[in-house]
Amino acid sequence: MFKGSNVALVTPFKNGKLDDETYIKLIHFHIKNGTNGLVPAGTTGESPTLSHEEHERVIELCVNESNGKLPVFAGTGSNSTEEAISLTLHAEKIGATGALIVTPYYNKPTQEGLYQHYKSINDKCGIPIIIYNIPGRSVIDMSVETMARLYELKNIIGVKDATGDLSRVDQTIKKIGSEFLQLTGNDDNALEFNKRGGVGAISVTANIAPKLCSDFQKFSILKDEKSLSEAKKIDEILQPLHHSMFIESNPSPVKYAAKLLDLCDDEVRLPLVKVTNTTKDIIKKALQSTKLI
Repeated sequence: MFKGSNVALVTPFKNGKLDDETYIKLIHFHIKNGTNGLVPAGTTGESPTLSHEEHERVIELCVNESNGKLPVFAGTGSNSTEEAISLTLHAEKIGATGALIVTPYYNKPTQEGLYQHYKSINDKCGIPIIIYNIPGRSVIDMSVETMARLYELKNIIGVKDATGDLSRVDQTIKKIGSEFLQLTGNDDNALEFNKRGGVGAISVTANIAPKLCSDFQKFSILKDEKSLSEAKKIDEILQPLHHSMFIESNPSPVKYAAKLLDLCDDEVRLPLVKVTNTTKDIIKKALQSTKLI
């Protein structure tokens, strides 16, 4: 349902407003270039600074423009359970394939609090849910045991793992099984992540290198010796680009790269700012080494 290279879509702005026209172009750019799935209104989509209207708008545009060609897992998480339920119900109503729901940031709930948060959303909604575990941004880390409990619920199908801890893939398979989908949120560890049993990525780099990311995922998931060799070659090409995307806070670097590729402007919303000149030079060199410019 949701495997391979899935793009954590940037949200383009123009003079402080949502740029619908450019966003639509981005969606079709991904449809044409092999992206396997779309994730609107996530961290990379600057969800913390989107109004409720804008949040719902980008998901609607994604669902309507993809028109069933690609699955859409909408970012509908919040540190308010009621808000997360509301956003997820809206995504379900307009036809999203599923929801990507981040662990509640700032509140610092216990593991039981995490369980009850996701259970409440699960019980009110009818679409598949992927847990987004990113302790670097949300402060809390959902345990494998809590995920195992959640997997018993009707809608919980997997995790976007942004812990950076590859041993979690092994632990999760051992505890929950391979049917529980594991996607990495770290582009740079995707090769080893998939070798250990992952099924893909929700990727920042895919915003600017969709074909390379898609080809990489296709080969890495096949797991035969020839395919893995091809995956390794592409991974080596992509590594400088992956690293350049996180020199400064995401999505400022990827938006600058997208600007260089004439995909969208590099405008971000405060408290994020555009990248420094030093970072610009690193991104340019990474794009050149990847032969994207």
